[in-house]
Amino acid sequence: MFKIFKYSFFDLVRSRWSLIYFLFFAITATALLYLSNDVGRAVTSLMNVIIILCPLIGTMFGVMYYYNSREFVELLLAQPIKRQSILMGQYLGLTVSLFLSFLLGLGLPFIFYGIIGSTSMSNFIVLLLAGGLLTFTFVALAFLIAINNENKIKGFSLAIIVWLFLAVLYDGLFLLSLFMFEEYPLDKFSLIMTVLNPIDLSRILVMLQLDVSAMLGYTGAVFNKFFGTSQGFIISLLCGLLWIFAPVGLMLRVARRKDF
Repeated sequence: MFKIFKYSFFDLVRSRWSLIYFLFFAITATALLYLSNDVGRAVTSLMNVIIILCPLIGTMFGVMYYYNSREFVELLLAQPIKRQSILMGQYLGLTVSLFLSFLLGLGLPFIFYGIIGSTSMSNFIVLLLAGGLLTFTFVALAFLIAINNENKIKGFSLAIIVWLFLAVLYDGLFLLSLFMFEEYPLDKFSLIMTVLNPIDLSRILVMLQLDVSAMLGYTGAVFNKFFGTSQGFIISLLCGLLWIFAPVGLMLRVARRKDF
Protein backbone atom coordinates (compact mmCIF):
# COMPACT_ATOMS: atom_id res chain seq x y z
CA MET A 1 0.00 0.00 0.00
CA PHE A 2 2.81 2.42 0.84
CA LYS A 3 4.50 1.86 -2.54
CA ILE A 4 1.23 2.51 -4.39
CA PHE A 5 0.62 5.57 -2.23
CA LYS A 6 4.10 6.88 -2.98
CA TYR A 7 3.70 6.33 -6.72
CA SER A 8 0.24 7.94 -6.81
CA PHE A 9 1.32 10.85 -4.64
CA PHE A 10 4.39 11.82 -6.68
CA ASP A 11 2.52 11.25 -9.93
CA LEU A 12 -0.25 13.62 -8.84
CA VAL A 13 2.05 16.20 -7.26
CA ARG A 14 3.87 16.60 -10.57
CA SER A 15 0.62 17.04 -12.51
CA ARG A 16 -0.47 20.46 -13.74
CA TRP A 17 -3.80 20.16 -11.93
CA SER A 18 -2.07 20.10 -8.55
CA LEU A 19 -0.13 23.19 -9.60
CA ILE A 20 -3.32 24.94 -10.72
CA TYR A 21 -5.03 24.00 -7.45
CA PHE A 22 -2.08 25.38 -5.49
CA LEU A 23 -1.91 28.59 -7.53
CA PHE A 24 -5.63 29.23 -7.19
CA PHE A 25 -5.52 29.22 -3.40
CA ALA A 26 -2.22 31.10 -3.30
CA ILE A 27 -3.51 33.88 -5.57
CA THR A 28 -6.89 34.02 -3.81
CA ALA A 29 -5.36 34.20 -0.34
CA THR A 30 -2.82 36.82 -1.42
CA ALA A 31 -5.51 38.96 -3.05
CA LEU A 32 -7.81 38.79 -0.01
CA LEU A 33 -4.99 39.64 2.40
CA TYR A 34 -3.90 42.54 0.20
CA LEU A 35 -7.40 43.95 -0.29
CA SER A 36 -8.74 43.51 3.23
CA ASN A 37 -5.45 44.04 5.10
CA ASP A 38 -7.00 41.99 7.89
CA VAL A 39 -6.40 38.31 8.61
CA GLY A 40 -9.82 37.78 10.23
CA ARG A 41 -11.70 39.10 7.23
CA ALA A 42 -9.55 37.07 4.86
CA VAL A 43 -10.25 33.88 6.82
CA THR A 44 -14.00 34.59 6.76
CA SER A 45 -13.95 35.17 3.00
CA LEU A 46 -11.87 32.05 2.37
CA MET A 47 -14.34 29.96 4.35
CA ASN A 48 -17.02 30.58 1.70
CA VAL A 49 -14.59 29.46 -1.01
CA ILE A 50 -13.29 26.39 0.80
CA ILE A 51 -16.63 24.86 1.81
CA ILE A 52 -17.70 24.84 -1.85
CA LEU A 53 -14.45 24.34 -3.78
CA CYS A 54 -12.75 21.65 -1.66
CA PRO A 55 -15.72 19.24 -1.85
CA LEU A 56 -16.17 19.92 -5.59
CA ILE A 57 -12.51 19.38 -6.45
CA GLY A 58 -12.30 16.32 -4.21
CA THR A 59 -15.38 14.83 -5.89
CA MET A 60 -14.25 15.51 -9.46
CA PHE A 61 -10.65 14.43 -8.93
CA GLY A 62 -11.72 11.31 -7.05
CA VAL A 63 -14.05 10.08 -9.78
CA MET A 64 -11.73 10.97 -12.67
CA TYR A 65 -8.65 9.48 -11.02
CA TYR A 66 -10.42 6.21 -10.22
CA TYR A 67 -11.70 5.70 -13.77
CA ASN A 68 -8.48 6.87 -15.46
CA SER A 69 -6.34 4.51 -13.38
CA ARG A 70 -8.54 1.47 -13.96
CA GLU A 71 -6.14 -0.19 -16.43
CA PHE A 72 -3.26 0.37 -14.02
CA VAL A 73 -5.29 -1.22 -11.23
CA GLU A 74 -6.11 -4.25 -13.40
CA LEU A 75 -2.40 -4.66 -14.08
CA LEU A 76 -1.63 -4.56 -10.37
CA LEU A 77 -4.39 -7.07 -9.64
CA ALA A 78 -2.54 -9.58 -11.83
CA GLN A 79 0.10 -9.53 -9.10
CA PRO A 80 -0.39 -10.96 -5.58
CA ILE A 81 -1.64 -7.63 -4.23
CA LYS A 82 -4.84 -7.11 -2.28
CA ARG A 83 -7.52 -4.88 -3.78
CA GLN A 84 -7.85 -3.01 -0.49
CA SER A 85 -4.14 -2.14 -0.51
CA ILE A 86 -4.34 -0.79 -4.06
CA LEU A 87 -7.46 1.25 -3.36
CA MET A 88 -6.16 2.69 -0.08
CA GLY A 89 -2.82 3.55 -1.66
CA GLN A 90 -4.56 5.45 -4.46
CA TYR A 91 -6.99 7.12 -2.07
CA LEU A 92 -4.25 8.33 0.25
CA GLY A 93 -2.06 9.42 -2.67
CA LEU A 94 -4.86 11.56 -4.12
CA THR A 95 -6.11 13.05 -0.85
CA VAL A 96 -2.65 13.85 0.52
CA SER A 97 -1.58 15.50 -2.76
CA LEU A 98 -4.76 17.61 -2.88
CA PHE A 99 -4.46 18.59 0.77
CA LEU A 100 -0.78 19.47 0.33
CA SER A 101 -1.61 21.79 -2.58
CA PHE A 102 -4.41 23.33 -0.51
CA LEU A 103 -2.20 23.65 2.58
CA LEU A 104 0.71 25.28 0.76
CA GLY A 105 -1.56 27.46 -1.34
CA LEU A 106 -3.16 28.99 1.75
CA GLY A 107 -0.29 28.60 4.17
CA LEU A 108 2.49 30.43 2.31
CA PRO A 109 0.64 33.76 1.81
CA PHE A 110 -0.55 33.79 5.42
CA ILE A 111 2.93 32.91 6.73
CA PHE A 112 4.44 35.78 4.74
CA TYR A 113 1.71 38.04 6.11
CA GLY A 114 2.71 37.09 9.66
CA ILE A 115 -0.02 34.68 10.78
CA ILE A 116 2.37 32.69 12.99
CA GLY A 117 2.08 33.89 16.57
CA SER A 118 -0.83 36.23 15.82
CA THR A 119 -4.24 36.16 17.50
CA SER A 120 -5.82 34.72 14.33
CA MET A 121 -3.57 31.65 14.27
CA SER A 122 -6.20 29.37 15.83
CA ASN A 123 -8.84 30.58 13.36
CA PHE A 124 -6.54 29.81 10.46
CA ILE A 125 -5.76 26.32 11.80
CA VAL A 126 -9.49 25.55 12.07
CA LEU A 127 -9.92 26.76 8.48
CA LEU A 128 -7.19 24.39 7.28
CA LEU A 129 -8.70 21.59 9.34
CA ALA A 130 -12.11 22.15 7.74
CA GLY A 131 -10.58 22.07 4.26
CA GLY A 132 -8.70 18.87 5.06
CA LEU A 133 -11.80 17.14 6.43
CA LEU A 134 -13.83 18.10 3.36
CA THR A 135 -11.10 16.93 0.99
CA PHE A 136 -10.70 13.52 2.62
CA THR A 137 -14.48 13.09 2.94
CA PHE A 138 -15.47 13.87 -0.63
CA VAL A 139 -12.63 11.95 -2.24
CA ALA A 140 -13.79 8.93 -0.22
CA LEU A 141 -17.39 9.49 -1.34
CA ALA A 142 -16.22 9.82 -4.96
CA PHE A 143 -14.25 6.56 -4.76
CA LEU A 144 -17.24 4.83 -3.17
CA ILE A 145 -19.55 5.99 -5.95
CA ALA A 146 -17.09 5.12 -8.70
CA ILE A 147 -16.36 1.63 -7.42
CA ASN A 148 -20.09 0.88 -7.40
CA ASN A 149 -20.64 2.10 -10.96
CA GLU A 150 -18.79 0.67 -13.94
CA ASN A 151 -20.19 3.31 -16.29
CA LYS A 152 -18.05 6.46 -16.17
CA ILE A 153 -20.85 8.85 -17.11
CA LYS A 154 -23.20 7.41 -14.51
CA GLY A 155 -20.54 7.46 -11.81
CA PHE A 156 -19.46 11.01 -12.57
CA SER A 157 -23.09 12.19 -12.69
CA LEU A 158 -23.93 10.57 -9.36
CA ALA A 159 -20.85 12.10 -7.72
CA ILE A 160 -21.79 15.59 -8.93
CA ILE A 161 -25.39 15.08 -7.76
CA VAL A 162 -24.15 14.09 -4.29
CA TRP A 163 -21.96 17.20 -4.12
CA LEU A 164 -24.80 19.41 -5.39
CA PHE A 165 -27.22 17.96 -2.86
CA LEU A 166 -24.89 18.40 0.13
CA ALA A 167 -23.57 21.83 -0.96
CA VAL A 168 -26.80 23.48 -2.14
CA LEU A 169 -30.04 21.51 -1.91
CA TYR A 170 -29.51 20.20 1.61
CA ASP A 171 -29.50 23.69 3.13
CA GLY A 172 -32.70 24.59 1.30
CA LEU A 173 -34.49 21.47 2.58
CA PHE A 174 -33.11 22.12 6.06
CA LEU A 175 -34.45 25.69 6.14
CA LEU A 176 -37.78 24.54 4.71
CA SER A 177 -38.15 21.95 7.46
CA LEU A 178 -37.33 24.57 10.12
CA PHE A 179 -39.99 26.86 8.66
CA MET A 180 -42.64 24.14 8.45
CA PHE A 181 -42.11 22.90 12.02
CA GLU A 182 -41.27 26.22 13.66
CA GLU A 183 -43.88 25.62 16.39
CA TYR A 184 -41.96 22.62 17.70
CA PRO A 185 -38.65 22.50 19.62
CA LEU A 186 -36.00 22.04 16.95
CA ASP A 187 -32.74 22.30 18.88
CA LYS A 188 -31.78 18.63 18.68
CA PHE A 189 -33.19 18.34 15.17
CA SER A 190 -30.95 21.24 14.01
CA LEU A 191 -27.88 19.62 15.53
CA ILE A 192 -28.61 16.24 13.94
CA MET A 193 -29.28 17.77 10.52
CA THR A 194 -26.01 19.69 10.67
CA VAL A 195 -23.94 16.66 11.70
CA LEU A 196 -25.45 14.69 8.80
CA ASN A 197 -23.88 17.12 6.32
CA PRO A 198 -20.06 17.44 6.37
CA ILE A 199 -20.19 20.79 4.55
CA ASP A 200 -22.55 22.33 7.09
CA LEU A 201 -20.51 20.86 9.92
CA SER A 202 -17.31 22.43 8.61
CA ARG A 203 -19.03 25.78 8.04
CA ILE A 204 -20.38 25.86 11.59
CA LEU A 205 -17.00 25.01 13.11
CA VAL A 206 -15.23 27.81 11.26
CA MET A 207 -17.92 30.42 11.93
CA LEU A 208 -18.06 29.64 15.63
CA GLN A 209 -14.28 29.80 15.84
CA LEU A 210 -14.51 33.26 14.25
CA ASP A 211 -17.25 34.20 16.75
CA VAL A 212 -19.72 35.14 14.03
CA SER A 213 -22.42 32.65 15.00
CA ALA A 214 -24.98 35.48 14.97
CA MET A 215 -24.85 35.29 11.18
CA LEU A 216 -26.50 31.88 11.42
CA GLY A 217 -29.80 33.32 12.68
CA TYR A 218 -31.95 30.94 14.70
CA THR A 219 -29.47 28.10 14.59
CA GLY A 220 -26.66 30.37 15.77
CA ALA A 221 -27.75 30.25 19.41
CA VAL A 222 -28.19 26.48 19.30
CA PHE A 223 -24.82 25.83 17.70
CA ASN A 224 -23.07 28.33 19.91
CA LYS A 225 -24.51 26.62 22.97
CA PHE A 226 -23.39 23.16 21.87
CA PHE A 227 -20.36 23.63 19.63
CA GLY A 228 -19.05 26.66 21.48
CA THR A 229 -17.53 24.51 24.21
CA SER A 230 -14.38 22.48 24.01
CA GLN A 231 -16.39 19.28 24.47
CA GLY A 232 -18.68 20.27 21.59
CA PHE A 233 -15.69 21.00 19.36
CA ILE A 234 -14.22 17.56 20.06
CA ILE A 235 -17.56 15.86 19.37
CA SER A 236 -17.99 17.78 16.12
CA LEU A 237 -14.44 16.89 15.10
CA LEU A 238 -15.14 13.22 15.75
CA CYS A 239 -18.27 13.51 13.59
CA GLY A 240 -16.11 14.97 10.83
CA LEU A 241 -13.67 12.07 11.13
CA LEU A 242 -16.59 9.64 11.02
CA TRP A 243 -17.56 11.16 7.68
CA ILE A 244 -14.12 10.04 6.45
CA PHE A 245 -13.92 6.60 8.02
CA ALA A 246 -17.45 5.50 7.08
CA PRO A 247 -17.08 5.95 3.28
CA VAL A 248 -13.56 4.52 3.38
CA GLY A 249 -14.79 1.47 5.26
CA LEU A 250 -17.65 0.94 2.80
CA MET A 251 -15.25 1.45 -0.09
CA LEU A 252 -12.90 -1.26 1.20
CA ARG A 253 -15.81 -3.60 1.86
CA VAL A 254 -17.07 -3.22 -1.70
CA ALA A 255 -13.53 -3.67 -3.08
CA ARG A 256 -13.11 -6.88 -1.10
CA ARG A 257 -16.19 -8.40 -2.77
CA LYS A 258 -15.74 -6.89 -6.20
CA ASP A 259 -14.40 -9.00 -9.04
CA PHE A 260 -12.58 -6.89 -11.64
